[in-house]
Amino acid sequence: MKAIVRSAYGPPDVLELRDVEVPAVGDDEVLVRVRAAGVNPYDWHHVTGRPYIMRLGRGLRAPKQAETGVDLAGTVEAVGAGVTRFRPGDEVFGMKGGAFAEYVAVPVDRLATKPVNLTFEQAAAVPMAAITALQALRDAGRIQPGRRVLVNGASGGVGSFAVQIARSLGAEVTAVCATRNVEAVRALGVDHVVDRTREDFVRSGPFDLVLDVAGDRTLADRRRALTPTGTLVVVGGPKRNRWIGPLGSLLRANLASRFTDQRLVGMLAKVNHADLECLRDLIEAGRVRPVVERSYPLREAAEAVRYVAAGHTRGKVVLVV
Repeated sequence: MKAIVRSAYGPPDVLELRDVEVPAVGDDEVLVRVRAAGVNPYDWHHVTGRPYIMRLGRGLRAPKQAETGVDLAGTVEAVGAGVTRFRPGDEVFGMKGGAFAEYVAVPVDRLATKPVNLTFEQAAAVPMAAITALQALRDAGRIQPGRRVLVNGASGGVGSFAVQIARSLGAEVTAVCATRNVEAVRALGVDHVVDRTREDFVRSGPFDLVLDVAGDRTLADRRRALTPTGTLVVVGGPKRNRWIGPLGSLLRANLASRFTDQRLVGMLAKVNHADLECLRDLIEAGRVRPVVERSYPLREAAEAVRYVAAGHTRGKVVLVV
């Protein structure tokens, strides 16, 4: 099969399209013929090995795993001996390392049946970004109907899902984005849009919940946007620190939360079958839809990763396999 691989950490140019063996399928795994794969900022971190903390367990000097990519959508080709949830021919979506390939073996708890109203390309845009948004709002943010919610960085992958999920859960949603994305974000059904180049979102508060994806403001600024007992959930941060990168913003929020009545939470999402099903149901009900800005053929994976890493994506970027 064809797969995107690399033998060293480095810029996206280290990615190559090569012939590799089709992966073997374990008892609790499903072999998926990949039709499309989503591209995330995570993939850039994975390819470059930065921040360096990401290399722990993945190879300090060179990557232990040659394949890359995480988000996928496709059809079931074969199932392991212990699998009863899926059968060959099923259309599925989910997450597994090595998704930038024609086939990938995926544990059953990382898959769900694909939303019937989405193409494979649209479905591949969902898993990592939408699960992050869902868990940040529902679990870390403890969102409630009628609460005022602000999403900083509303035009990207996580943000575009977050504003829709927050609205579906009954919140009053304010979205923060750049001028060129205002109309696109407004079309997602938000209640208010703040153009960050013209207005300070801190002055639009106070909010019961702030979900910060952009990571472009100080912790003090984000706290000023909250009510005295409000919640800040941090899922993104600047890349400048080559050792821990965005993780620093998450850790600072968790530490500061010990000294205030405000809840300050830094979180990382975890994929699971139940949340994939939850997202599928929201999508099939028409309450959430993925935004796909660009599609690239598999052989242009390096260019797709480079574009996403630039940080100006409107919605998601996908690879067509």
